Amino acid sequence: MMNKAIFEEKWKLIRSLSTGWWSLMAEYDLEKVDKAEVKFDKYVTMLQVKYGYTRQKAREEVGKRWAEYEAQSKINS
Repeated sequence: MMNKAIFEEKWKLIRSLSTGWWSLMAEYDLEKVDKAEVKFDKYVTMLQVKYGYTRQKAREEVGKRWAEYEAQSKINS
């Protein structure tokens, strides 16, 4: 599970990966997250709206995608 602090710290990187991770996530959605005070919560809400996830499922998906990204990064470095 990804925590809010890591998400906020890595937001620019996560943002750049988001449309590849979720095809329904558009640039204007990401701009809304950019403006949010708590980006993680807004991002999770966007996933709930776009994909019909529960809040818990959306959080798990974010954590899963991030873990896969980090694992791949370690392999490639």
